[in-house]
Amino acid sequence: MKKLRVGVFGAGRGADLATNFMMLGCEIVAVCDLHKERREEAAKKLGGIAAYEDFDSFIEHGMDAVILANYFHEHAPYAIKCFEKGIHVFGECISNGTMAEGVELVRAFEKSNCVYMLAENYPQMIFNREMKRVCDSGTLGKIMYAEGEYNHPGDPNDVWFNKTYNYFEKHWRNYLPRTYYITHSLGPVMRATGATPKTVSALASFAPIVGDYPTARYVGDRAAIIMTQNDDGSVFRITGCAAFGAHHNAYRICGTKGQIENLRGMGSKVMLRYNSWEKPEGANEVELYEPKWNDKDEDLIVKSGHGGGDYLTARMFVECINEGKQPEHPFDIYSAVNMSSVAILAHRSVLEGGKPYDIPDFREEKWCKMYENDRLTPFYGTDGSEPTLPCCSVTDFKPTEDQVRRYREQLGIE
Repeated sequence: MKKLRVGVFGAGRGADLATNFMMLGCEIVAVCDLHKERREEAAKKLGGIAAYEDFDSFIEHGMDAVILANYFHEHAPYAIKCFEKGIHVFGECISNGTMAEGVELVRAFEKSNCVYMLAENYPQMIFNREMKRVCDSGTLGKIMYAEGEYNHPGDPNDVWFNKTYNYFEKHWRNYLPRTYYITHSLGPVMRATGATPKTVSALASFAPIVGDYPTARYVGDRAAIIMTQNDDGSVFRITGCAAFGAHHNAYRICGTKGQIENLRGMGSKVMLRYNSWEKPEGANEVELYEPKWNDKDEDLIVKSGHGGGDYLTARMFVECINEGKQPEHPFDIYSAVNMSSVAILAHRSVLEGGKPYDIPDFREEKWCKMYENDRLTPFYGTDGSEPTLPCCSVTDFKPTEDQVRRYREQLGIE
């Protein structure tokens, strides 16, 4: 079988992902990044490969697939360029930063013969794989409700984080609405249950950083609580990237007969519970246990990032290319755009006091027409474009002048 040639766009996270493709026998051929130091460091790390600043030149290098790990909100235009060149796409986080980009992405994909995969790794964490296995067994009954919490508070004095991940004032992290970073909370429950959101509403909890901290964050919300009604009648309660309490990734799925959840603060342990009168034959009413991988590549999985999810998503993508098929729900392009729509429209719901929004299906032209010119965004673009939408539930919130001054001093910004 021909060795897959893979390019990397985004030298930080992209280089980490590329190591998983190397474990799968792929050839990493080139890296592209705006920042000279970062791309040269990644090129060296990945074996002295070619390094590019310009994306158009990069995709002419000769490659079968691209890892898109550039700025969070700017994947769609580059994915479209890949589709036009017949290059397969492995894209992180939300697939499109605006609703119009979602329309454009689907239209370009449907004209291509490319594989698109959302590189969402949290459904492949060991406890989330176990939840899917139990859901698939049918022993929980009809699934009615699920929760997904990606809770990632950070130390406002963390100099390393700012210098590594938040390294200029108009960086997307400083303008990230709490609903947008949604795939780590929504992806696992979509994967386990098979459900797809059809409507969304959300409310935010405003609690800005107070005091003498170096920050340029224009989002004072700590969390957005998002509710979706799904195509199977179930309800999800999810967060985007939240920052309340202590750090955790927590998931819970409830059916008519029982429920399963991973336990906060207890590693990968899950608790499976049934109603006493509906438990399967031979099962206990309550089971607390550590799930097993039961996978031929366990030795490689445990070496990988994000609880093994990075390797497993890369493996899925390579298999799809080799077998000429698209990824299954929720890693396919339509699921990816659905999640992005939940992220974008949930924030609009926050700004409108919890107003519900229907989630479009861009396989249908009526939805494409509705959103094809909708380019509202809370982010600055690398092209210099400015936000056209508030990023915080308190729309006039901004960090204090002293906080921004300290942030600039910390990063050496004049």
